[in-house]
Amino acid sequence: MTLSTTSRRRRGVLAGMAVLAAVGFASALTSGTAGAATQASGAAAPAAAHHKTTRLCAAPAKGHLACMAIKQIDPTEPANLTPNALSPNVTPGGYGPGSLQSAYALPSSTAGSGQTVGIVDAQDDPNAESDLAAYRTQYGLPACTTANGCFKKVNQSGATSPLPTADTGWAGEISLDLDMVSAICPSCHILLVEASTASIANLGTSVNTAVRLGAKFVSNSYGGAEDGTENTSDANYFNHPGVAITASSGDSDYDGGSYPATSKYVTAVGGTSLSTATNTRGWTEKVWNTTSYTEGAGSGCSKYVAKPAFQNGISTGCANRAEADVSAVADPATGVAVYQTYGGSGWAVYGGTSAAAPIVASVYALAGAPGATDVPNTYPYAHRANLNDVTSGSNGTCGAPLCTAGTGWDGPTGLGTPNGTAAFKAGSTTGGGCSGQKLGNPGFETGTAAPWTTSTGVIDNTTGEAAHSGTWKAWMNGYGSAHTDTLTQSVAIPTGCHATLSFWLHIDTAETGTTAYDKLTVKAGSTTLAAYSNTNAATGYTQKSFDVSALAGQTITVSFSGVEDSSLQTSFVVDDTALTLS
Repeated sequence: MTLSTTSRRRRGVLAGMAVLAAVGFASALTSGTAGAATQASGAAAPAAAHHKTTRLCAAPAKGHLACMAIKQIDPTEPANLTPNALSPNVTPGGYGPGSLQSAYALPSSTAGSGQTVGIVDAQDDPNAESDLAAYRTQYGLPACTTANGCFKKVNQSGATSPLPTADTGWAGEISLDLDMVSAICPSCHILLVEASTASIANLGTSVNTAVRLGAKFVSNSYGGAEDGTENTSDANYFNHPGVAITASSGDSDYDGGSYPATSKYVTAVGGTSLSTATNTRGWTEKVWNTTSYTEGAGSGCSKYVAKPAFQNGISTGCANRAEADVSAVADPATGVAVYQTYGGSGWAVYGGTSAAAPIVASVYALAGAPGATDVPNTYPYAHRANLNDVTSGSNGTCGAPLCTAGTGWDGPTGLGTPNGTAAFKAGSTTGGGCSGQKLGNPGFETGTAAPWTTSTGVIDNTTGEAAHSGTWKAWMNGYGSAHTDTLTQSVAIPTGCHATLSFWLHIDTAETGTTAYDKLTVKAGSTTLAAYSNTNAATGYTQKSFDVSALAGQTITVSFSGVEDSSLQTSFVVDDTALTLS
């Protein structure tokens, strides 16, 4: 349909709904600056003690984000871990590909071909390709170069030149990210998108570029404190159905929430300490943290991002979006081998949730392309049994579940760590393919109706009514005259699946009293789920949720129908819809 943003004669709209802020991001990490040494507890092997570490990126300026890479700086200590190095002359410390693949039971030698993992970072690493070649040669991985089409480095606009100014801190982050993709998915192609600066606008633009250039999996190893602009940034940069986007949860223990990890479209990745063990798995994990709670896996409760439907029914201790969703190794004391020469001297041991985010993005790639309309951060919630549940450790004093691990979801490690790829797969055989969010254009942020069918003018971005998130919403009625508006979409619910329909609803009215003059009816197929009227008017949005599992095995029409009488407006505003399978 063709949209119009002209006046629709609406009147009596309640005041006080906030206009979303312009894109920007004020953040200030509370821990460390570049070059500041901290202590990380050892957990990788009996001989491992404390290791001095340094954060590669300084605390960010207002509107900017920081990378989450941490590097061991113990020049006199022997490497505490030995990977399956193939060269007899070089034995870098830290876990290598064989160890990581073993720990997470990954089909790295047989999967991932044809997939592209996007890495988004700021600034340039001029040695990125040569350092990547050194890492892959060390471990006998196939070459991944510009010449053979496996590796590509571009600026935030997607061009190969000019590239941003080089930066030694971000170069270390880039090396870590590229090496982790190589370790987990050696058959994947790698697209490195370098933002001009570490502003949320430039990094977000780089995410859009990675998706535009074909990456179905995008890793973001950076973050910062929330500042109220998260929903705008979500709409502008992270709303990419059919693309698995990961983000580091942070390296400062329980911190209240780090963006973009608190995005409702992103898989927030926490961190663990990973050690070998004599159990059946051969490995064990616990929450990564220092004893003083100054360095460890980030977790938190968003102040601004509403609780997504996929966290309904999960005890998170948070009324809004909680992080993390899943996790992987991040403790630099049980860290990973990385090769870096721009700002580094070759082999080093790295950690931070900067390691975990590209690991999980690459596991998604091993699992295969997401469903075209899916938001893949829902997949692990639909297949919790296919994860290694981390049940010990904490990252702060706020208790369970936001700070302390236990059975099921917890803040530092989410639902757990990869155990194969089933928890990250679209249409997984576990649960009969019951995963993902199935409505197309769920938040209307494309600015067009499709695949919804609507009456004229319903999809709207004017300021008379604010969106729940982003800038677009479905605004039905509000004319103050006899009028009917409709909003419908057909969707299939697979047999045997649990299905939940949810949406956010705001109602305001010029009517008074307790008589229902103007009405909104919500249906799933022929089943009426709810009816609302002017008598339900209230300030702000409220999330509505309905179990529609009884309709499994059918293709149904989700419908909203608003009917207004001859005088006094009532506006029914719907946003952020979802039909979530589990």
